[in-house]
Amino acid sequence: MERKDFETWLDNISVTFLSLTDLQKNETLDHLISLSGAVQLRHLSNNLETLLKRDFLKLLPLELSFYLLKWLDPQTLLTCCLVSKQWNKVISACTEVWQTACRNLGWQIDDSVQDALHWKKVYLKAILRMKQLEDHEAFETSSLIGHSARVYALYYKDGLLCTGSDDLSAKLWDVSTGQCVYGIQTHTCAAVKFDEQKLVTGSFDNTVACWEWSSGSRTQHFRGHTGAVFSVDYNDELDILVSGSADFTVKVWALSAGTCLNTLTGHTEWVTKVVLQKCKVKSLLHSPGDYILLSADKYEIKIWPIGREINCKCLKTLSVSEDRSICLQPRLHFDGKYIVCSSALGLYQWDFASYDILRVIKTPEIANLALLGFGDIFALLFDNRYLYIMDLRTESLISRWPLPEYRKSKRGSSFLAGEASWLNGLDGHNDTGLVFATSMPDHSIHLVLWKEHG
Repeated sequence: MERKDFETWLDNISVTFLSLTDLQKNETLDHLISLSGAVQLRHLSNNLETLLKRDFLKLLPLELSFYLLKWLDPQTLLTCCLVSKQWNKVISACTEVWQTACRNLGWQIDDSVQDALHWKKVYLKAILRMKQLEDHEAFETSSLIGHSARVYALYYKDGLLCTGSDDLSAKLWDVSTGQCVYGIQTHTCAAVKFDEQKLVTGSFDNTVACWEWSSGSRTQHFRGHTGAVFSVDYNDELDILVSGSADFTVKVWALSAGTCLNTLTGHTEWVTKVVLQKCKVKSLLHSPGDYILLSADKYEIKIWPIGREINCKCLKTLSVSEDRSICLQPRLHFDGKYIVCSSALGLYQWDFASYDILRVIKTPEIANLALLGFGDIFALLFDNRYLYIMDLRTESLISRWPLPEYRKSKRGSSFLAGEASWLNGLDGHNDTGLVFATSMPDHSIHLVLWKEHG
């Protein structure tokens, strides 16, 4: 048949075919297939595969593609990126998908960054770090050696670790290098806190002292306690220093003058922790910006409005058992909005606006789990054998790290958490530096540090 005649015949048959019902069309196709040879059937097979495939991600508007992608889990999305360059381009451009994936892993999200490729890279970095945590491979250890007697007091800030020892010295260490930056002669240290210029120490000799790093000289000596001083805190803006002692009292001092301004009574056990912090929430008893003093003993946490007046009265006393049958751990977390403390029953979190208990996180499978750090997403905990990370959204332990036979202490100042910002959510940058430090029986300090990303 000539080409022209064939085209005329094809047009006529097409018009007739289009006028048939679906059933008639199917019968026509069946008949044509039965008349076809191998060449025609192979041609039909090759073309049907192409005709039946629809690249919906390419054909749909971008907004609809993004909507559909939100329903896929991140691992499936990564697989889809391998389908084609077009799919990879579309999936990689969906900012919200990768931000959500990062957020679900406990990552902090800066919504101002709208570069989708950035968030895909962050997710890949996040999934690697989370796998390292699950496989117990996220950390590494090192030691600081230099003291010649028991190290009791530890305090960490901005990459620097201060250690106070029974060898009558305090040392300041650069954690990243392991080098001693300053070493000064002091008294026996039960508590330390420092800044760029000074070091404040609480001692087993019942006194508090302020020292100058650069010269090693003692600039103030605070006398008045009749028992060992287990905890100190201070604020330069208020020019106030507070101390908690084994004499059951909290003393408020003028930081620059060295004089005692007030003695707060009411505790019936050793005061093992004092925290001076700005309030961030409003209640009937305080306003945002007020300075608050927390003091804790074996059974109770007392709240004092230290910023309003020196001669303050206790606002509230918190406890976990009225009959004093449950002991509190000496490590206390207060960020201005929440108070968190651990006990044998688990972690207790109080709302600072109402003083109500918001939640009790019980961990019955692990005895005597103690608090080190508490954030919006993660908590850092430990016992006699392991360091643990808990996902506070699920209250499940997601990682652990073995600890050596560290020197035990009922007062709890011989171990501490390091960097704390990652507890509010990892961001790919804050998972560096010190995680945990503890003093050892051989007078060294054992450090647990974040391992660099693979």
